[in-house]
Amino acid sequence: MRIYTKTGDKGRTSIIGGRVDKDDTRVEAYGTVDEVNCFVGQAITELDVKLFKDILGDLEKIQHELFDCGGALANVSEKRNVMLHQESIDYLETKIDEYIAESPELERFILPGGSKPSASIHIARTITRRAERLVVKLLKADPNTPEITLQYLNRLSDYFFALARVINYRLQVNDVEYVRSAKVFSDGKRKEEK
Repeated sequence: MRIYTKTGDKGRTSIIGGRVDKDDTRVEAYGTVDEVNCFVGQAITELDVKLFKDILGDLEKIQHELFDCGGALANVSEKRNVMLHQESIDYLETKIDEYIAESPELERFILPGGSKPSASIHIARTITRRAERLVVKLLKADPNTPEITLQYLNRLSDYFFALARVINYRLQVNDVEYVRSAKVFSDGKRKEEK
């Protein structure tokens, strides 16, 4: 099988139901989702199978969901078959709550890092936020874009934050606190500024 077609040599690419410029917001959005997926794959290779068996299963599931998300974003046909469902968002919320309960209480802002897999997940988190911003932009241009993609990415970035912390905790590595930060969280909630 040949992977090159030469049809994109003039800056346009095929999507489901048409062709667009390669710098189109839609292409930026699903390309950014693909970036997230790559860093999830990297984190998978960095996690110990025995210590993180539960998380590895979830990350593989998320990789499939990210592919579904990219497919939904790349589709402009009349029939948009969206593979993402509310159950995926509900599952992420359950896992977020579990990881927050498992991790030490958060008092200050933290910096990305601690352990290598945690750092990879933080990268995935920030790229997920970029993908989310692009989907917001895409929704303004094409209201037919499935809103569940935005909801999923929003929840996924929160999941990655909780996951990065629980990875460090299980590895017995401290989160890197932002040293200029006062204590801004109490009982998991941000304190109101006086």
